[in-house]
This record gives sequence, C-alpha cells and structure tokens, in this order.
Amino acid sequence: MEVSTNFPPARSDSSVAAHRLTLTTLQKVAIPVGAIWFYTLFWQERPALNVLLYTLFVLTVGLVELPRHAPQWRSTGFRLTLAGTILSAALVAWYGSGAAFLAWLASSAMWLGYRNQPHLKLVVYALLTAVSSAIRAVPRLAQLLVLPRSLDGRVERAWFYGRLLVLPFVALLGFHILFAIANPVYSALTERVLNAIGEWVEAFFEIFSIPHFLFFLFGLALTGAALVIVPVHYFADKESRFGEFILRQRDRVASFAVRRPDFRAKRFRALDLRKEYIVALSMFGLVNVLLLVVNGVDINWIWFGFQPSPGFDLTQFVHEGTYVLILSILVAMGIVLWFFRRNLNFYEQGLPLLRWLATVWVLQNAVLAVSVGLRNYYYILYTGLAYKRIGVYFFLLLTFFGLATVLLKIWQRRSAYSLVRMNGLAAYVLMLGLACGNWEIWIARYNLRPELHELDYGFLLNMPDRVLPTLAAQPEVLTQRHLVHEYYGSWIELKPDDAAQRLQQRLARYKERQEARKWPSYTYADWRAYQQLTANKL
Repeated sequence: MEVSTNFPPARSDSSVAAHRLTLTTLQKVAIPVGAIWFYTLFWQERPALNVLLYTLFVLTVGLVELPRHAPQWRSTGFRLTLAGTILSAALVAWYGSGAAFLAWLASSAMWLGYRNQPHLKLVVYALLTAVSSAIRAVPRLAQLLVLPRSLDGRVERAWFYGRLLVLPFVALLGFHILFAIANPVYSALTERVLNAIGEWVEAFFEIFSIPHFLFFLFGLALTGAALVIVPVHYFADKESRFGEFILRQRDRVASFAVRRPDFRAKRFRALDLRKEYIVALSMFGLVNVLLLVVNGVDINWIWFGFQPSPGFDLTQFVHEGTYVLILSILVAMGIVLWFFRRNLNFYEQGLPLLRWLATVWVLQNAVLAVSVGLRNYYYILYTGLAYKRIGVYFFLLLTFFGLATVLLKIWQRRSAYSLVRMNGLAAYVLMLGLACGNWEIWIARYNLRPELHELDYGFLLNMPDRVLPTLAAQPEVLTQRHLVHEYYGSWIELKPDDAAQRLQQRLARYKERQEARKWPSYTYADWRAYQQLTANKL
C-alpha cells in the first residue's frame, strides 16, 4: 500500500495539502465502511465472534493493498504474525478467553509493525513501530475532515443569505402563535406535527447520541490506523546497528571498572582482561559449588518420594520458594550475560575453562528449574490447579529456552540482541500456545477429581460461563467434599446448600444472558455450554 507524505522546506499555499495523506480508492471506501462495521460489531458487545469478523475485514483490505512482489511476503515475522492474528482471532470466537484476546491484540499490532517495516526482527520493535504509525496516522486522517478552501466562498454566501432570512422567520413564528391561539383546529394539527417531529428527533438522538458518536469516531480512528500505514523507520534504523555476534573491541578491553584510591579525582581505572577473567573464574567456580549443594538437597528432598509432614506449610514452600528460585535463575543468567558481553569471549588462554564452568552453571540452573516445577507439581497435587500454577510451567518453558540461548551465547559468541530476538519470538509463540488452551474446563475437571478432598468451590464458581456444564454435571461433589472459598484473603468453609444455591443462580443468570445476547457476542464455547445445559435440563 502506497502512502505519500511530502514535507516541503518552505511554507506555501499548498503546505496544508502537502502534509495530508494521499489515500487510495480502496482506503477511501474501506475506512468509513470499516468504522461502520466496527460500530455494528462492538457497540455494547463483548469480544467474541466480532473480533474474528473485524480482523478478517482489516486483513483482507491490508493484504489486497500490498503489491504482489512486496517485501512483506518474504518476511518471516510478517507471515508468522499474520498466522498468529488469524489463529488468535479464531480462538477469541471459539473460547472468548482473556488469553486469546491478549494474544490477538499483540499479534495484530505486531503484524501491522511488520507490514510497515518488513525487515524488522525484534517483535518489540514491530509492536512499537505499529504504535508509532498509528499515532502519526490518526491526526493526518483528521486533517482530511477539514473543508477545502474552495468551499469557503460558498459557506460565506450561505451565511450572508441566512442572516437575511432571520427577520422573515421571526415574523412567521409570531403569526404561527397568533393562529394557534385563534384556531383550535390549527392548534391541534400543529401539536400533532410537533409531537411527530419530537418523536423523530428523540429516536434520532437515541441512536446518534454522544456516546454512540464517540464510539463511532473511535472505530473510525482504529480502522484508519490499521489500514493507513505511515512509514516509521526509527526502530528499523536502530535495529540495523545490532549484530547477531560479538565483535572484538581492541580499544576497550575492560568490562567494568573500580574506583581509584583518590576519591577526589572521581576517575575510574578499568581492570584489565586478565583480572576480569580471574573474577569471572572465581565467581563461576564458587557459585557452582554452592548451587551443587542446593541441587543435591532438592534432589534428595523433592525429586524422589516427597511427602509433606503434618503441619508443613505447603503454601510457603511453593510460593516463596518458587519466587526466590526463579529470581536466582534470572540473576544467574544476567551474570553470564555480563561476563560474556565483550572481549572476555576472545581471551584464548582461559576461555575454554571459563566456558565449561559457565556451562555447568547454566545446566545446574536448569536442574534448579526442574525443582521449581516439582514444587509447583506437588502444590497442584494437594491443592488443585489454578491460573498462576499453570503460568509457572509456561514461564519455566520460557526459562529453559532462555538457558539454551545463554549456552549459544557462551559457545557461539552470540550478542545480547540475538538473545533478545530469539527469546522475544519464543515468548510470542508461547503466548499463542497459552491462548490455544481451554484452561478453565481443564482446571475444573482436574479439581473435581475425587482425590482432592478439599475443594476451592468458590474459585470454580467465579470461572467463565463455559465451565457451568462441568460443575452442574457433578452435583455429588457438594456433599462429598470439604468445600471452601477465599473471602478477603482468608479461607472459610462453604456449606453444600450455599454452594448449590450459588450454582443455580449462576446457571439462571447465564441462561438469561445467553438468550439476550446478539450474534456479535456469540462464542462457540458458550453456545455449546448452553446446548449441554438445555439438553440435560439443568
């Protein structure tokens, strides 16, 4: 899609027109149509089928605008985010989950960034490019709403003649009042006409009220920002300065500095490469020994035959222990990146030993991550599934990938830019994977297992509506389990009768909402849940 923006060096009569966007014929038609389509789909509706329909409209127009041999078609990021946008939009229409909606927002924004600058590799830069383009496009689109100068004379003439008609209209109003007082038939006819006009005006303002108008303008701005691409080269130029591998810097052999004994001078003396090597060797050696002890304790205590003793605080064991261990892994990765960021990668005398010590440390951190996963597993086994407990495993997957990229940095002299690029891409793919799961149904089915004697039923009742058929299909859990729920940070017992009453209230409210919903708010999961409840007469 071609968008021309010209900025002349000197101001002239055509300077205003020169700053405006030049839209194609398809854009001139698609932007207002897309705004109407957005208003129809999203006004007082939740994200559901409407997300998929609006996304298909924007993608179709955007792809048609691209030339056949455009560089976007050869961009891996462009193709990946295009597939991710379609997939996440379909998942919103299927599940209507928050994870799918978040993945759709990120995917569509990054796709617009790659459409703007297809040579980008960092997903964060693609996202920032899309935001920058939208910020520049919306004000320029607003300039198109200004009346051209050719209409100024017509407006002035209309205003001149309009003022001449003020006196005749005042006289007309005066005679109308006199005739209405003198003639009751004329008065009744006038009243009917005015009532009809008033009803029409009232209906008009109900449809075209200020909230409706502002929402339409929001849809117009959003559609324009998605279809009109203002080239943003800042992030692409900045990324072009980065390389995949570290280059030796002969004029800077130091990696960090120490203060001179003379503090008044406020100068720093850089350590030479050998001293830096000794510091790195000592740190990797000492922390490897310490981490070996910690991993040995965890393997002996957690990995095989773990059984919590009576009174054991499993919550503290998982929450605080998991957070501290994850923090230690991130700090370890940061230390490795620090020492291997510059010329220490080229210190041939001691580089093999340093690499092996760093590799052992990274592998020991992977073992520590396995211990974190086992802690989370035992917590799930004894207390049930929850969102954060699933999130821990996805974070650990990203951690394992990050540790693998750290090994690539150690042995292949990869740059920090290379690691950010690979891990950013992995985080995006992982986010799409998280959006693909029907997690609420899986959480409910796992927590309703008979092996789990204490059940957080309040948590299950607060889940989305698509979980209700799963809960209604197992009424026996209300009497066979110890039901609890969290109330302002404390756990209290939930009586079976109260739980059954709350479940019936949720079912009744869900049926009312589902029957009142319009088609843009439909999701397949809710439709299927409603069919199951209706078929089972629940």
